[in-house]
Amino acid sequence: MSGWQVAGGVAAAGIAGLAYAHVETKLFTVRRRTVPVLPAGQPDLRVLHVSDLHLTPSQNRKVAWVRSLAALEPHLVVNTGDNMAHRDSLGPLLDALSPLLTTAPGAFVMGSNDYYAPVPKNPARYLKRDTRVAHTRPAELPFEELADAMGAAGWRDLTNRRDVVEADGRLLSLVGVDDPHLDRDEFPAPADEPDDAVLHLGVAHAPYRRVLDRMHADGADVVLAGHTHGGQLRLPGFGALVTNCDIDRRRASGLHGWPGPRPDETGGAGSTWLHVSAGAGTSPYAPVRFACRPEATLLTFTAR
Repeated sequence: MSGWQVAGGVAAAGIAGLAYAHVETKLFTVRRRTVPVLPAGQPDLRVLHVSDLHLTPSQNRKVAWVRSLAALEPHLVVNTGDNMAHRDSLGPLLDALSPLLTTAPGAFVMGSNDYYAPVPKNPARYLKRDTRVAHTRPAELPFEELADAMGAAGWRDLTNRRDVVEADGRLLSLVGVDDPHLDRDEFPAPADEPDDAVLHLGVAHAPYRRVLDRMHADGADVVLAGHTHGGQLRLPGFGALVTNCDIDRRRASGLHGWPGPRPDETGGAGSTWLHVSAGAGTSPYAPVRFACRPEATLLTFTAR
């Protein structure tokens, strides 16, 4: 085989791979995970974790899929941010979320792409220790209107604050921070948990180690985060190449423990449960995913 034939085959494979990676952004998936975290005798609690929609106005298929998630009948919805990818996304986003907003209690934090519109970036920056870039005049997104709409539906705004929520007739205590990727996180002052709370839940957009450490020290039973896109491009047998924050690649998505192994594994007795969502979108300037389908996760909390 000539060098030209080899080069042509490699180029064809690359084009095919890129085409599939674009198709995969539309292969929306509901993942299901069981977390044995509730006190003994408690019935199951279904928590829907939605993150990183990065919605643009034309993404009708994504809107329909998000609307369909209400059929899962979650007892609680947790949205960990990066909902919008365009200044005109608010209307379609609220249409997508409306079945959940009107049927389930919820809690939320914001991500950078709730505050600011995405911009083209050099993909090589993700290989650096600090992936953040500074923009002198970022275009602002209607995050205040989004927060108002979710708050009007009764969802708890956990932007650097604590709250409680009733889900399936049971009280949960909540603690959250603003986006650590933008250094907006200010951990709330300590407070006593309600005596009748069955669970203490931590919520953040980006799973930076400093935030996970604070939530672990705060006694969170479970921490939910997004931001990583699960690496977005994953290699079979290797996993995520990058995480876009300082968490390790092994925890780029899925159910883990922090700071050690999962609490149900050897050596994990002192760990907090951690779920990192791979999210359901991408930047419009990098519309590809590989071996990392867009997702939402239905977490079933069960008795320990």
